[in-house]
Amino acid sequence: MNKNHATSVGGTKSHRIFLLLKDAILSGRLPAGSKLPGENKLAEQHGVSRVTVRRAMEALRETGLVDRRPGLGTVVLEQPLDATVMTASVSNLLPNMVKMSQASRVRLLEFCYVKPPESVRESLGLRDGERVQRSTRVRMADDKPFSYLVTHVPEHIALHYNEADLASMPLFALLERSGVLVDHASQTISATLASHDVATALDVSVGSPLIALTRVVYDQEGRGVEHLDALYRPDRYRIQIDLNRTGDEEARYWEPMPPAARQARRKRSRKA
Repeated sequence: MNKNHATSVGGTKSHRIFLLLKDAILSGRLPAGSKLPGENKLAEQHGVSRVTVRRAMEALRETGLVDRRPGLGTVVLEQPLDATVMTASVSNLLPNMVKMSQASRVRLLEFCYVKPPESVRESLGLRDGERVQRSTRVRMADDKPFSYLVTHVPEHIALHYNEADLASMPLFALLERSGVLVDHASQTISATLASHDVATALDVSVGSPLIALTRVVYDQEGRGVEHLDALYRPDRYRIQIDLNRTGDEEARYWEPMPPAARQARRKRSRKA
């Protein structure tokens, strides 16, 4: 059974233990061939009953992460390598978006015109009553989903493209085609848990941890042109930040490395 599909694990406590052990296995902290602690030990560690632990262990077995062997205990199984991990550079945003759109395809789940939530309206600087075009997309690499994207674009901009355009072209290209001159963006990164709809779209269990990214894009006049809420599978998407050590001896700190400086450093490394 696919290790990302929902399992028969029941109850919030057993599901929590299942997710914790699943993450430890997929991250490599519990390598293939290692043996999980016994039910009594896990029950003591997590402050739950043996029945709760047993449900979590059975869910791990159903998803192909472990094998419960008489006389040996619960052993972690070898997991196939996933070659579809996408890496995004925070300091090189636009080229990264181009590369990602070329290496993946999109499945459009929703395309409609609505009044935006108050938080989105304020972020985009829209007047009360103005509408936005809302879209929900799943981006896939090698037919495996890795991101769940919800975008809001002011109606007067979105009228320059249609549903078929958005299903076949990246949004930033459609914004440029609409005459938008993108100038800067504000971006925050955090974490969240997968709801039922998101879990179904990303092929993960409900409650699975996800990378959460919110980005607001502005034009040269400082007007909001796109609001993005993106959720990423951490096993298929990574965020990379290259840093420079700077400042004087009494106040040294790290700062993001500009793309040009990063490329120059890599060239020097190859020559060395």
